[in-house]
Amino acid sequence: MATKHLSKDSVEPPKVLGSLRFYSMRFCPYAQRVQLVLNAKGTPHDTVFINLSEKPEWYLTIFPAGKVPALIYDGKFLSESLILADFLDEQFPEPPLWNSSPLQKILDKLVIESFGKVGTAFYKLIMTSEKVEEKYFDELVASLIPIETELAERGSTFFGGDKPNMVDYMIWPWFERLDSIDPYTQGKFVIPFNDKFPKLAKWKNLMIVDKAVAPYYLTPEKHAEHFTKRKAGLPAYDI
Repeated sequence: MATKHLSKDSVEPPKVLGSLRFYSMRFCPYAQRVQLVLNAKGTPHDTVFINLSEKPEWYLTIFPAGKVPALIYDGKFLSESLILADFLDEQFPEPPLWNSSPLQKILDKLVIESFGKVGTAFYKLIMTSEKVEEKYFDELVASLIPIETELAERGSTFFGGDKPNMVDYMIWPWFERLDSIDPYTQGKFVIPFNDKFPKLAKWKNLMIVDKAVAPYYLTPEKHAEHFTKRKAGLPAYDI
């Protein structure tokens, strides 16, 4: 997998025969969602990383919105992380990532939908001015309470039961980034997982070593470096 993010004057790499072309950005949590599904399925794919600050002209030609993640399948250009995750689960049914019960599938989708509050609070904290940092940190911690409660009520190790399912993979990218708050704020803010969120703390430790997550995992320090450079307006992709 190439790690350089292609920018304005680049040329699109030739497609790999027998592989899905996947357009991504290494630090994008939405793109990571799709990457985790590809990993879980073992789907052959070749990844092209896009510099979202200086988007390649060839990418804007095929996708004027210029967003990631995106896939090319059977000559069709497909985008949006949750739609792509659903598509991949149906197109490559083994192993299935959604629960077979229609009711449970709806309930799981509602968990993913409600999780948006966590992502919003996280990026408020990371990208805000120092004056309101504490307010946003408190908002972030509060947003995690329903997620801890949900996992406790399920009475299982993962949201998917005894192994991760779509819920686990769709919310994981933000949990991977939560630990970056410590190095990013130089210890000013640390999510109290062990004290306030013991179920999620255990879940996080198991997710890090999951076969779909581990190959793509980045350390808190690496995520913090990305956010620091991004906020300062510095090149924040090829690090």
